[in-house]
Amino acid sequence: MRRTAVLGSAGTLLVGTLIAGAIAAPAATADGRHHGDSAAYGATVAAERAAKKGIDWQDCPADWALEKPIQCGWVSVPLDYTKPNGRQIKLAVDRIGNTGTPDQRQGALLYNPGGPGGSGMAFPRRVITKNAIWADAAKAYDFVGFDPRGVGRSAPISCIDPQEFVKAPKADPVPDSEADKRAQRKLAAEYADGCKERSGWMLPHMTTPNTARDLDVIRAGLGEKKLNFVGVSYGTYLGAVYATLFPTHVRRMVVDSVVNPSKEKIWYQANLDQDVAFEGRFQDWMKWVAQNDATFHIGTTPEKVRQQWDALRAAAKKSPFGGVVGPAELLGLFQGAAYYDSSWVPVASIWSAYLGGDTQALVDAAAPDLSDTKGNASAENGNAVYTAVECTDAQWPTSWQKWDRDNTRLHEDHPFLTWSNAWMNLPCATWGVKQQTPVDVKTGKGLPPVLITQSTRDAATPYEGAVELHKRLKGSRLITEQDAGSHGITNLVNPCVNDRVKSYLLTGALDSRDVTCAPHATPKP
Repeated sequence: MRRTAVLGSAGTLLVGTLIAGAIAAPAATADGRHHGDSAAYGATVAAERAAKKGIDWQDCPADWALEKPIQCGWVSVPLDYTKPNGRQIKLAVDRIGNTGTPDQRQGALLYNPGGPGGSGMAFPRRVITKNAIWADAAKAYDFVGFDPRGVGRSAPISCIDPQEFVKAPKADPVPDSEADKRAQRKLAAEYADGCKERSGWMLPHMTTPNTARDLDVIRAGLGEKKLNFVGVSYGTYLGAVYATLFPTHVRRMVVDSVVNPSKEKIWYQANLDQDVAFEGRFQDWMKWVAQNDATFHIGTTPEKVRQQWDALRAAAKKSPFGGVVGPAELLGLFQGAAYYDSSWVPVASIWSAYLGGDTQALVDAAAPDLSDTKGNASAENGNAVYTAVECTDAQWPTSWQKWDRDNTRLHEDHPFLTWSNAWMNLPCATWGVKQQTPVDVKTGKGLPPVLITQSTRDAATPYEGAVELHKRLKGSRLITEQDAGSHGITNLVNPCVNDRVKSYLLTGALDSRDVTCAPHATPKP
């Protein structure tokens, strides 16, 4: 579940959360069909069609920025799986062949980076950039990326004009008055209306179960009997729903930084849980900033660093830096430090420079670039998909009193992200499309062992989510990175994690019990 510095639906620049949902699934039969489930039948029809047709691989179009030898292609899927012969949409896919010998090849490895709304099309570039962590897996697997439905080039959806979406400064996410709340509620309702107006034909079908069915059609189009899959963040929920719907189609599955799959959590409660975890990780970072005061000169204790943060927010609110960086834009930047410790040094350095009199570095890092029309369209599309999937996947409270009560209480002790997250998700309260019931994620007959990786201090996907998924998927193994908090740990250097992920992907081997790893190295200024 990954989302950084996104503009919230309520028009506040927000950090986003991760998360999405699904349709209730009747018990699966061994072939992945479901008794009385016409969508499951539709998925079978679509997969058989894709297997027959295959994928017409070509050099990627120049404007896709995917260099040779990466190849690109399309897979057609039904818009509505209950009508497999009805309207089709095309999903963009890309691949790079395995780097080892033909004898070493174990098939295709598909990847989803999260969101909802993230594109996996950059995954094959890990081979070109010679990513050392993934080099051995690349010997065995073709690396395959795809744009999920609604994302990027796969029938992209939109909810608002992209230039309108990025314009700054947004209103401060933390309301001072009932009038502030009314203004945010109006923006959220307008955003929901905009989604229906601009993309209404897609919205009822923008669900995690449908994306899981799409994944199975892509598997078939690749000529693969079974799926090898790595999912990060929201990609873990996509993987969990796939494993529930198609247990016999899974070969190897790695899920990293886990969305809590409990039906009670998807998606309203999951976002509230995130607010608590983000506060904790922001505090971890402030403590580290204080420990490195000799470098940054921001504050010698976490309390003093927090005071400086409050002062920075107040200054941005009173007079936005450069006319464009207010509290919402600041949050978009500083949220990065709570997501990934690779952002600890850069964000602290920009803050330190500001305190030393250099405001421009802060403006350059936090302000939207209105001239980047392609990037802004991509950001708007990502936010639209995030909203569409989470709002359509599950039931959301429609009572403003409930939203107000829950977020007001939570904000008292967890002020970093709470209101920002609330406004980002509030379009779900007035969503113009029927909301589904999430899939009951569980072990289906024939599901092989799944490998779960998670850090204990993750902000975007709190640790409890990994524990919950581990309970639900029998035979799964959980690798815990203790006292670490980066979101997405399979791409970090930690041999205790890396070696086990590699071994599982190459041989299927898992430890006889769950493993706890020491944290990867803490950033040094």
